Amino acid sequence: MSFYDTRGGGSNYYRPSLFGGFSFFPPVLKALLITNAVVWFVLDFFLGSFTLNGHPLFAVLESYLALWPLGSTQGTGFFPWQLITYMFLHGGFWHLFFNMLWLWMFGMELEHVWGSRKFLFFYLICGFGAGAANLIVTTLLGQTAPTVGASGAIMGVLIAFGMLFPERPIYLYFLLPIRAKYFVALVIGFDLFYGVTGTTDGVAHFAHLGGAAMGFLYILADRNLIPVRSWFPWLRPRRDESPYDTRFGYRDRDVQDAKFYDIHTGKPPEKSDDEASQEVIDAILDKISKGGYQSLSDEEKRILNEASKKIH
Repeated sequence: MSFYDTRGGGSNYYRPSLFGGFSFFPPVLKALLITNAVVWFVLDFFLGSFTLNGHPLFAVLESYLALWPLGSTQGTGFFPWQLITYMFLHGGFWHLFFNMLWLWMFGMELEHVWGSRKFLFFYLICGFGAGAANLIVTTLLGQTAPTVGASGAIMGVLIAFGMLFPERPIYLYFLLPIRAKYFVALVIGFDLFYGVTGTTDGVAHFAHLGGAAMGFLYILADRNLIPVRSWFPWLRPRRDESPYDTRFGYRDRDVQDAKFYDIHTGKPPEKSDDEASQEVIDAILDKISKGGYQSLSDEEKRILNEASKKIH
């Protein structure tokens, strides 16, 4: 599967450049890629020859960092920090490789659009939601195996990409084009099917669905379709976020009406009589109702006449 960028579908386009502008590796994405790779290398290679009380040191550390079901009698059992740390562990090179490939493919543009802080928060909250969903399901089903991998967080990133760029084409196996919204629906459908049917393929499908659900809810809240920001004011956007909105261009909060100033005084010009407020016109009409048209001054007659021209 490969990722192709285009101007089509009403989405705004950035042209990647090695000399500035749209970076292939924005800072948070780069940090996540490096962190996941380093953790895997250290645990699987560097610590492979060390032991602790007769047990491989890497296995001891993984048992504390992987996500264990509640009440599990194997391993170390559940600890709260595992809802974050499990995202940075992987079951092998190819597990790591494809997770990081998907993260780069779909997360690169999100970080440019949202800004680094917002993207990092989104990634972590999706991973947390994926872990929580998997924790509930594995506990209810009585499963005992731990869960590792960033797939749940990446499913949230995939959902966000599909919602922000629904018409963007994705090329399956470098050949078959499919729009992002259909690709996302297809991936979710497979996860839902395999999760409900209980397919034992070693994949935490409900973790994927939990991450996707968290990403979906986050996008709804970000678009003010769910009033989360009124409940939790600290979730409001920070100033360092990208001002760019993929649907409407620059965000409304960053667009201000132009202000005009007198070139000589440097002060805003006073409103002319032609721009008399509705309150002034109402007062003139009240005066007519009390004393007739002849009670108006020449200036009031002029204002009323100008207002009449604008109406007609």
